Amino acid sequence: MTVKSQVDRKTVEVNGTNLSYLEAGSPDAPPLLLLHGTFWSRVWQPVLPLLAAELRCLALDFPGFGRSQGELDVEEATVPALAKVAEDAADALGLDTFAVAAHDIGGGVAQHLAAYSGRVTRLVLVNAVMFDSWPVPAVERFRDPDLRAATSPEELLAARTKTMQLTVERRLSLEEVDDYVSPWRSPARARSWMAMAGAADPRYTLDLLPALKTAAVPTRLIWGRDDDFQKVSFARRYAAEVPSSDLVEVAGKHIPMEDSPREIAGAMLEHLSAR
Repeated sequence: MTVKSQVDRKTVEVNGTNLSYLEAGSPDAPPLLLLHGTFWSRVWQPVLPLLAAELRCLALDFPGFGRSQGELDVEEATVPALAKVAEDAADALGLDTFAVAAHDIGGGVAQHLAAYSGRVTRLVLVNAVMFDSWPVPAVERFRDPDLRAATSPEELLAARTKTMQLTVERRLSLEEVDDYVSPWRSPARARSWMAMAGAADPRYTLDLLPALKTAAVPTRLIWGRDDDFQKVSFARRYAAEVPSSDLVEVAGKHIPMEDSPREIAGAMLEHLSAR
């Protein structure tokens, strides 16, 4: 696999808000929009240089996440609302049809796009929410508005820092952990995270299943098999029930891009290039 190492951080204005994204690959290559969930575009960083050999990769930060401006409230952080943001971002980036790769709650957003937008050519879901696999208890507790109001940004930052090592099989360095949790030093981004948690609802992925099955967008699930947050059993069920989908299991936990970047990039390219 040829490696193109250049990854640039850029911004695009979407509905009056400057959204940040990582871009890698030739502007003439087939476009791949990459979405995050309760983390941010940083989750895709280990595989972007590898994917850039064949694709134009655009790893978006939702409003109030990562390096993007803005702040989400609960209504703006639902799966359908975030799908609208993703479509508007695609418009702003000049994309008509495009492939989508998504992680965590971003997987719910990607399934919504695949089911309803008519613009998704191929789909990759990496340790993503589906069916009623979500929200996990640590996220579900923030559906309580009183808890959200009582949780300080400092408390959320401490919780996210503690969680980070549970998401990756290998030992992260202190610098890596600090990089991952850096957005939540911002109060607005801490509130946006709690809004996404507050909006987490399995009805979004359950209700779209009939349309998702009808759309039958070619889909590859790639899963860190030792994920304690999104169990591989849900991925196996998805591959069995949703047409035009298959599953590749790799070593790793909830962010397997950190544990098996070459295996994941290879499986993504094989699917997205329809080889």
